[in-house]
Amino acid sequence: MQRRNFIKTSALAGMAFATVPVSAKRVWEFEDAIIGHGDYRYKIDLNWGALNSNYYPVNDCHEMVIDSKGRILLLTNHTKNNILIYDKSGKLLDAWGTEYPGAHGLTLHNENGEEFLYISDNARHEVIKTTIDGKVVQLFPFPKESEKYRVKEQYIPTETAIAANGDVYVADGYGEQYILHYDAKGKLLNIFGGKGDEDHLFSNAHGICIDDRNAEAVSLLITARQQNKLKRFSLDGTYMETVNLPGAYICRPVIHGKQVYLATIWSGDGAAGTGFISILDENNKLVSAPGGCTPTYESGELRPVYQTLKVFHHPHDVCIDDDENIYVAQWNSGKTYPIKLYRV
Repeated sequence: MQRRNFIKTSALAGMAFATVPVSAKRVWEFEDAIIGHGDYRYKIDLNWGALNSNYYPVNDCHEMVIDSKGRILLLTNHTKNNILIYDKSGKLLDAWGTEYPGAHGLTLHNENGEEFLYISDNARHEVIKTTIDGKVVQLFPFPKESEKYRVKEQYIPTETAIAANGDVYVADGYGEQYILHYDAKGKLLNIFGGKGDEDHLFSNAHGICIDDRNAEAVSLLITARQQNKLKRFSLDGTYMETVNLPGAYICRPVIHGKQVYLATIWSGDGAAGTGFISILDENNKLVSAPGGCTPTYESGELRPVYQTLKVFHHPHDVCIDDDENIYVAQWNSGKTYPIKLYRV
């Protein structure tokens, strides 16, 4: 691991903070736009986090997390800098990472006061645990012992979720669609799911998180993206329920307060170049869709949702700060930097 701390060198720091502006047309088009519905409405900042791409290029901006210091860590699959670290204003603080060509999933977990990152790399076919500054401390390799895979290329992990006891759940979202459950030391404890349309199976188990909103019944939320569904499982892998989100091709669920936030990478019939943000309330009902249509329920069922304003181009992840602003990372969006939504 070669770690690069550019901010200590003033000349390079100057280059880091030189931004590449979003086109004047797009800034003008959305300058005063307020998007979202009900209590969840936002003002758009398309220039947040923009950098000089000659020095800090990105390919796909896959995921973002916020650490205990309020710093925002962005994961990109560009091996010149897999991790970009920002403050909330969009100023670059640090960058590291050259070894993750398939960097896709980024999960942060606090272990006895020390924070660690879990990087799901779908080109390396493994999950890598690192310190917050990039030192590798543990690998979760291709799970040959599961007997579910003939070769490592069948295993393409997209996301992890870490339980309070340190157990690690890996979603094989681009592979055979299994969920693998490890203890903190890397011992495989359980495997469930797999490909299929039944309730306990998945079509694109893209994202996973620990849902601890009910402390007495902690569970897993797992996306079945191609099915437009969010599925709940117990921690031992037992299927519990499904939240149907017709028209919403959702990425990983992100819990903040009592809400669930999901980047929605495509909308409607899955048309390319679309997408919006989905916000569910404590009852897992869609209450706001920034960039999308007004959520409407008929006889308890959500009507199909779709993009109405072309703010987003394949949003892939969100993270939410203490002021309930949303940061949006996008996939296949022309190598653009994240968008910030200020809650109003």
